Amino acid sequence: MTAVTDDFAVALVAWQKRHGRHDLPWQGSRDPYTVWMSEIMLQQTQVAAVIPYYQRFLARFPTLKALAAAPLDDVLALWSGLGYYSRARNLHRAAQTVIAQHGGKFPETLEATMELPGIGRSTAAAILVFAFGKRSAILDGNVKRVLARVCGIAGYPGETAVAAQLWQQAEALLPKTGVQPYTQGLMDLGATLCARRNPRCTECPVRSQCVAFQTGRVAELPTPRPRKALPQRRTMMLVLQRAGEILLEKRPATGIWGGMWCFPEEDADANAVEACARRYGADVTLGESLPLIAHGFTHFKLDILPQLATVSAWPQRAEESGGLWITPDDALRAAVPTPVRGIIEQLIGGRH
Repeated sequence: MTAVTDDFAVALVAWQKRHGRHDLPWQGSRDPYTVWMSEIMLQQTQVAAVIPYYQRFLARFPTLKALAAAPLDDVLALWSGLGYYSRARNLHRAAQTVIAQHGGKFPETLEATMELPGIGRSTAAAILVFAFGKRSAILDGNVKRVLARVCGIAGYPGETAVAAQLWQQAEALLPKTGVQPYTQGLMDLGATLCARRNPRCTECPVRSQCVAFQTGRVAELPTPRPRKALPQRRTMMLVLQRAGEILLEKRPATGIWGGMWCFPEEDADANAVEACARRYGADVTLGESLPLIAHGFTHFKLDILPQLATVSAWPQRAEESGGLWITPDDALRAAVPTPVRGIIEQLIGGRH
């Protein structure tokens, strides 16, 4: 095993130096703040999508202290469009925790790092490797695919027993030295050559040690997630307009789009006029229904039916309901989720 481990790591590091990614904006930094931020943003998100968000975030919140001191609304507004918004809420909470519990100094142990909101074992390990040069194994989605193929591990990686095998191999293959280029090499290999579809095995530096390649099972591994039909849900978004402004309401802190600003929602089959009278005591005149928006989450699919309505009477109790009247242009700079942003952009486009 030792010879195999050494050969695997040596080949991977040599390949990374020649063919790996070296120009990503967060590379070369030993600042745990920027390393941590990039690792959180890269969870379930492609590098190309992350880069502009990372750059804007760093410009607005250049330090961990600046992020911790910022209002959550500002953090969510900058995150808007990147998805998986619990990451932004956890990033903000974790920054405040580092200030409050660690004197503003990012922890340097796996256990302490994993105690921070939103940081699991693999993300914690990546932060320790790249920020502090610690020897710690990672196992993100791309690395799971690499190791499942290299080690010939069948079964869906999301299953506990399969994940345990992958972690065992991740630890066993970790070299004694050169952990940073090795870890970056694993990430790069999974993101480029060892892709889910159409992997470029003939260019792979470890194909001679890859069980899947040697046995013709590359297409089979890793075993896909068992197919299960996602539940379908429907909702109506009330796009209320008054004097050039629209009404947004802040969602609860937890759950889908937690803490973000959205249009008021009703059951998809509700009568919009009656709903506005019930919720606000408001008189409205319905406009057109904008095209249906199909939006996907991890655990369900959501069809959104945007219903335009012009408000003619807005009583005092409605003013006290917690909603925010705001111009569409200003709303685009607020913390709004992607479907809401799309509706607002349609409204702005309709003005021209």
